[in-house]
Amino acid sequence: MADTQDNGDEDYVYDEESGEWMPASELAAKQAAAGQVVVYDAVGNVLADGDQVTLIKDLQVKGAGQTLKQGTLIKSIRLTGDPQEIDCKYPGIKGLVLRAEFVKKR
Repeated sequence: MADTQDNGDEDYVYDEESGEWMPASELAAKQAAAGQVVVYDAVGNVLADGDQVTLIKDLQVKGAGQTLKQGTLIKSIRLTGDPQEIDCKYPGIKGLVLRAEFVKKR
């Protein structure tokens, strides 16, 4: 439970986790960040929804009978909530999910 305190223009909220009073907007941002999963590509870049990535390795796509070659550009990725997987669209392949360790942010 968070108590509130009014100091001028902005409400301050007591954060029980840190034991400090902080602006309500700062606490809301902190709580939102705690719920997000950070996804890193093969070289350590942070990935976000809508990014373009390039494959760093040839990958055989199970069920499609197709191989995606190294250097293939994948446009408009979506994060899945799993720090190791990204959801992608590629012509001819439905429901493509790639491991983040095999892509590099473009």
